[in-house]
Amino acid sequence: MKLAVQSELFRQIPSVDDVMRLPGISALAALSGHGPAVDAARAVLSRLRQEIASHLLNEEGLTLALSTLPKAVEKQLRDSVRYSLQSVINATGVILHTNLGRSPLSDAAIDHIRETATTYSNLEFDLIAGERGKRDVHVDRLFAQLLQENVIGNHAANVSTIVVNNNAAAVLLALNTIAEGGEVIVSRGELVEIGGSFRIPDVMAKSSAILREVGTTNRTRIADYEGAISDRTRLLLRVHRSNFEISGFTEEASTQDLVRLARDRGIPLVEDLGSGALFDLHSVGIKSERGVLDSLRLGVDLVTYSGDKLLGGPQAGLISGEPQLVERLRSNPMFRALRVDKLVYAALEATLLAYIRGDHDSIPALRMMRLSKDEIGRRAEALKSQINSSKLQLDIVDGESLLGGGAAPSSVLPTRLLALVCTGLSADELADRLRKSDHPIIVRVDQGRVMLDLRTVFPDEDGLVASALELAAL
Repeated sequence: MKLAVQSELFRQIPSVDDVMRLPGISALAALSGHGPAVDAARAVLSRLRQEIASHLLNEEGLTLALSTLPKAVEKQLRDSVRYSLQSVINATGVILHTNLGRSPLSDAAIDHIRETATTYSNLEFDLIAGERGKRDVHVDRLFAQLLQENVIGNHAANVSTIVVNNNAAAVLLALNTIAEGGEVIVSRGELVEIGGSFRIPDVMAKSSAILREVGTTNRTRIADYEGAISDRTRLLLRVHRSNFEISGFTEEASTQDLVRLARDRGIPLVEDLGSGALFDLHSVGIKSERGVLDSLRLGVDLVTYSGDKLLGGPQAGLISGEPQLVERLRSNPMFRALRVDKLVYAALEATLLAYIRGDHDSIPALRMMRLSKDEIGRRAEALKSQINSSKLQLDIVDGESLLGGGAAPSSVLPTRLLALVCTGLSADELADRLRKSDHPIIVRVDQGRVMLDLRTVFPDEDGLVASALELAAL
């Protein structure tokens, strides 16, 4: 494009004031506010200038763009004020998908949040005594009911629980409280890094505890821990290997041996369980993941775990165990910096009450884990029958769902997948269209096909999936 032509195109672009006087824009400004409308107009005009400068817009194209200026400003305004965080449909079959928000909350949790967040609450007020109370009480009593009564043979008479904002914070608080300035013994095979560059050695350094590595990557014996204990040792730490497993020529000290060693030497044993199940994973065929009760029954002093993974609740870091140690953590000034708000307590309280009632299916993540392959297959057949597109080839095939969130990395749940091929589109292109639909759908792509696993799709979303597939194929 010649410079003279380009200059002429630039001169045709109206000023912001001229745009704001257009009938459609002035009405829009009256509804949304003058300032946001001006910002939207500036953004649209700036984009036109960039397209001219990049030789992407000729005179004919500019004429067309200027004729639809009110619509462009309206769309820009709508995009600028809409939520960035939005609901998506998870068709990946990964139940605790970290990138998709992990565990969805139950209806009861949402109702309790709404009930206590839209008014005042007794978050830190004792209604019986009429004086200031502690926010811990709202869930500690429920954890006690779930854990204390089930911990048979534990060295502690009771079990206490406190809540911080995530499991990394729980580990940080435990290390800082018990081991600040002292050594923490941990196996080299457990010095993990998980998503978001969360590394055990880095967390330990921030806690002001000193890392003492023992054993090798694949083999650590109880004698390695015993030989490393000195007068500087403050605790023994066991860490869940999130997202990976070590197999082959391996050996690790049993939890029972670590408990005995900790008792003999008078040193606390802390276990970072990561996911932290409160229900029997064996009931859904998962045998490789130990739950919170398992560790407490074995005599682990403190167990740290997440609220938004296998528990099925909100993001939180939970610390359960020996009451005197828990009280030390609660007294640490760091605890206040890491504490959670009323929304988390409300969601946790509702989730724990579902456990106490035995109503596991009311917790979405647990309900998804409990779905059978046949149930999912019947839904896939029903969804397939709803889709009417000559461009889509749909097959139902066997597949595997994952727990996700670092839980039981080698365990899978059998499922039935809806496999799609679209004429004229590659699998990646079809997945891209589904992701950008009005109700974004996140799928798997495998061997040139789009795969949908309905285990993680809510039943009332099936119709949205069918409509989005037909539109994406057009």
